Amino acid sequence: MTWQQRINTALEERRAAEAFRVRRVVENGAGRFLTRDNQRFCNFSSNDYLALSQHPQVVRAWQQGAERYGVGSGGSGHVSGYTTAHQALEEELADWLGYPRALLFISGFAANQAVITALMGKDDRIVADRLSHASLLEAANLSPAQLRRFAHNDATPLHALLGKPCDGQQLVVTEGVFSMDGDSAPLNALHDTAQQHNAWLLVDDAHGIGVVGDEGRGSAYHQGVKPELLVVTFGKGFGVSGAAVLCSETVADYLLQFARHLIYSTSMPPAQAVALSAAMQVIRGDDGEARRQRLAQHIRHFRQGLSTLPFQCTDSLSAIQPVIVGDNGQALALAQRLREQGMWVTAIRPPTVPPGTARLRLTLTAAHETQDIDTLLEALHVARQ
Repeated sequence: MTWQQRINTALEERRAAEAFRVRRVVENGAGRFLTRDNQRFCNFSSNDYLALSQHPQVVRAWQQGAERYGVGSGGSGHVSGYTTAHQALEEELADWLGYPRALLFISGFAANQAVITALMGKDDRIVADRLSHASLLEAANLSPAQLRRFAHNDATPLHALLGKPCDGQQLVVTEGVFSMDGDSAPLNALHDTAQQHNAWLLVDDAHGIGVVGDEGRGSAYHQGVKPELLVVTFGKGFGVSGAAVLCSETVADYLLQFARHLIYSTSMPPAQAVALSAAMQVIRGDDGEARRQRLAQHIRHFRQGLSTLPFQCTDSLSAIQPVIVGDNGQALALAQRLREQGMWVTAIRPPTVPPGTARLRLTLTAAHETQDIDTLLEALHVARQ
């Protein structure tokens, strides 16, 4: 088989399974409304949960940061790319979340890959929730460590797996709020189980930070858990992009020596760090609390309405509200019918989700109005008929 034959075969298999991914050009994708080909849709596919991507305070902070620092960082943080803006943001994050140190990364994917790659050796074992994000599972698969997966959100099989002989160290991996099901991990039970076996816990709280708990401090703080490694990302609740790893002093120093994604990547633009500091101020203040309350009201309203419709849903109390369809073709058709009614929704299919669980991944944001939720519920009712 030639290179081209291999590529053609893989693409044909994806198309045959109705799992072929397509990017669609839009004029804007983060706000209440999304525009494509001069048609406006109510946007139910954005992770901008608190609608901070267009917040005047955050936008102005980025502009002011660009005026002061320019639009790029100029290099790795180990060379010349670590500015006073980066340092201030790291210190603010560490203080806010109660950790000695925070290290900035260009993305959540890079942060997860960097931590797992740097920490895990051939004698070690990673025990991950089976529904963990692709960045976590890919890093685990590529590391020399053994990978074992436990049943979703269940500490009992985790305990059994951690109890098996292991010559090295063990790392438990999970998400705070799961990106496809929208449900939350039982972090107390998982952390207690990990500690019984002298294992560390890594929590990726991409979809919880900014949105969950007091001042939006996220899933771990909300549940009274302090994992040894906490990854927070800024493309969801913060409305920007990038990520940070919260950890101890020694782990931070270790990652600065051995985390190749951190060492060899150009650091985020300092203007972005300035914008993230501004977003954190909004999240921690009265405006952030009001946005979280508005989002919570939308979630309750939507779930109450969805319960009267013949759809399968999950136990999600988060902004992520999946509607499970099952068949790939049916999920695509349902998404198309909703778009014809002015709702921008996305069909998620395997391999992103397990086979037989194709779904509409609906996301609610603080930018939505109650009438938007009512219109979505009516559109689902009509589309199902």
